[in-house]
Amino acid sequence: MKVAILGYGTVGSGVYEVLKMNADYIAQGVGEHLEIKYVLDLRDFPGQDVEKVLTHDFNDIISDPEVRVIAEVMGGEHPAYEFSKAALEAGKSVCTSNKELVSKHGAELLRIAREHKCSYFFEASVGGGIPIIRPLNNALTADEILEIRGIVNGTTNYILTRMRDVGMDFEEALAEAQANGYAERNPAADIEGLDAARKTSILASLANRTQIDCEDIYTEGITKITAADIAYAKKLKANIKLLSLTKREAGKTYAMVAPVMIRSNSQLYFINGVFNAIMVKGNAVGDLMFYGSGAGKLPTASAVVADMIQAAKHKGVTVDTIWDEKKLKPEPKDAMRFRFFIRVPAEEADKANKAFGIGEVVDAGIPAEYGFVTDYIREADFEELSKDLHVINRIRCDFKYK
Repeated sequence: MKVAILGYGTVGSGVYEVLKMNADYIAQGVGEHLEIKYVLDLRDFPGQDVEKVLTHDFNDIISDPEVRVIAEVMGGEHPAYEFSKAALEAGKSVCTSNKELVSKHGAELLRIAREHKCSYFFEASVGGGIPIIRPLNNALTADEILEIRGIVNGTTNYILTRMRDVGMDFEEALAEAQANGYAERNPAADIEGLDAARKTSILASLANRTQIDCEDIYTEGITKITAADIAYAKKLKANIKLLSLTKREAGKTYAMVAPVMIRSNSQLYFINGVFNAIMVKGNAVGDLMFYGSGAGKLPTASAVVADMIQAAKHKGVTVDTIWDEKKLKPEPKDAMRFRFFIRVPAEEADKANKAFGIGEVVDAGIPAEYGFVTDYIREADFEELSKDLHVINRIRCDFKYK
């Protein structure tokens, strides 16, 4: 069977490599070899093997009836959306790692695939090489998904790990992540939480079986986390993680991305470096956890190629995913409940205690500061109670009392 790859960047070259490296093994699973007929890219790659199949024109691919499966690994919304839509309308299955595209247009592209008897797969869009989309679509369809929480961005997890383990400040840890290839030259989507929000949008949409837009998810990055916050977290025997959270409770849906303090009674406490972990709670199966490399060339490519294998095994039919195009807006963050770690100037200690009650006091040796953890309160109540305080920083806490 002939296949094509759209994009020859990090993931695209990884897909090419995996298809070549494991060609015979893949053929055993499919029943025939997956032969790369085209790789689409604007650039040339003189002297490289890929030059033999390189094209600069998408029409070469879309007009070729031999091509049945396409890997879309270009990234970004455009022209990935137009190319994916055209491919599906031509009856060619599409497999993608593009979380921006899936988050915005996943439900629509699934409908188009359904209408043209082909499939749209996106396992690699969340968690890199971690299998999470297919379990939600297949193994867990008997369950109502009550909650999904996890660490879904390796860049921020690496930065927070280095700040904790080595004592780096945020800028130092970010620079090291960039030097090691774990962060983009422009890291805004990672450190401001947008990448995690897109993935949360996908997970929340699948859990609720209807569209939840990224723009409707409260999102907070890690740019305000300082060495002082890390010191306080250590005193609390906690780690700070950028948490992706979606849950259903009393008929209402909540979703959020934000830094959260986590203690060792949660397995997410132990997830370090660029690794990801996603915890799923079903009303029948209970708690599950999926862990592994959340990014990187070959782990992500592995997930894309696994989807290509599924598409090849089901040519002419649709492997469907329940994801309605009707939009569901999560509840406002004001209704969510957390404990809050709060830092205020030392002279405001009495005022803070009067506002919140004397909670769990934390002494991290930071001069002229008072740190404490509140009881569980609603976000809206935190905003009201803290309005007369000079809050240096506040971080949500996902743990109970000592």
